[in-house]
Amino acid sequence: MSATTADRGGDPNLSIVVPCYNEAAVLRALYTRLAAACAAAGESEFEIVLINDGSRDNTWEVILGLCKHDRRVTGVDLSRNHGHQLALSAGLALCRGRRVLVIDADLQDPPELLPEMMRLMDDGADVVYGQRRSRAGEGRFKTLSATGFYRVLQRLADVSIPVDTGDFRLMRREVVDLLNQMPEQHRFIRGMVSWLGFNQVALPYDREARGTGETGYTLRKMVRLGLDAITGFSTAPLRFATYLACSFLVIAIMLAIYDVFALILGGTVRGWASMFLALLVFSSVQLFCLGMLGEYVGRIYIEARRRPLFIVKELYRAPGAAASRLPEHGLVAERDLVPEPGK
Repeated sequence: MSATTADRGGDPNLSIVVPCYNEAAVLRALYTRLAAACAAAGESEFEIVLINDGSRDNTWEVILGLCKHDRRVTGVDLSRNHGHQLALSAGLALCRGRRVLVIDADLQDPPELLPEMMRLMDDGADVVYGQRRSRAGEGRFKTLSATGFYRVLQRLADVSIPVDTGDFRLMRREVVDLLNQMPEQHRFIRGMVSWLGFNQVALPYDREARGTGETGYTLRKMVRLGLDAITGFSTAPLRFATYLACSFLVIAIMLAIYDVFALILGGTVRGWASMFLALLVFSSVQLFCLGMLGEYVGRIYIEARRRPLFIVKELYRAPGAAASRLPEHGLVAERDLVPEPGK
């Protein structure tokens, strides 16, 4: 263990990072199950970091209530909706634990797996990630599309990204510190963790159905996450665009040869259908290649601006609780809502 991460006085052994978007209905049940899971794992000194990602319901008010109820709960209120991956990045940047559990607020990933995850880490794992055997309560389209996406990504990505895995995982502080140093804006955290390497161990489990509320991951957000995953970890789409352009160049040459022989043999072109069909095909290929190139150029432009990943509007920690870590790639507009005693 590095000198920067070992034996930091006052740091809890475990942090639990939970991004929240419109999760007011489930947060109290989440807290109860997380506390019970920590007790089952033999952890009494832990912190739960709840990140409000611009929720439109009373999620922040519920988080504040939990913070006042238990000093081990830290509330982070982002200035707007940044998206799941950036909200998660904010929590990872602010948490202090020597081990960090990442879990979604919807309780589809069971907190009760924490003791087994801790045991696997005790046995030498640096990252223990949940790998889904089944996905209860999800439609056939989402299940099939997710299954297909992970397998396509595994084939295209430059690093091995395990299939059927989300962000549900337990990580050592060394891994989290390195992850926090990665500044890219378009984040696919499960892929970034895979890229870091270390000893990563799978824990198979059955994903539960969502208890209450509706998922914040719309089809549009899932498509965007998929684009971030593929373009962030593979240049295969650029190569595919090149191969496609070369293939149609060969077809164009063959058509040119055909036209020359048709002219020599006295054949004539009847109508405009074939011409417009060829124009449509070649134009579509060109636009596709330009669009794919634009995806990468757009990401270069966004990275070049070097804007912070997230902005924390309010940070709530109970009086007497140890100070949260300052984020490296984010901004905190408000250090504390409740000051330390005596201040």
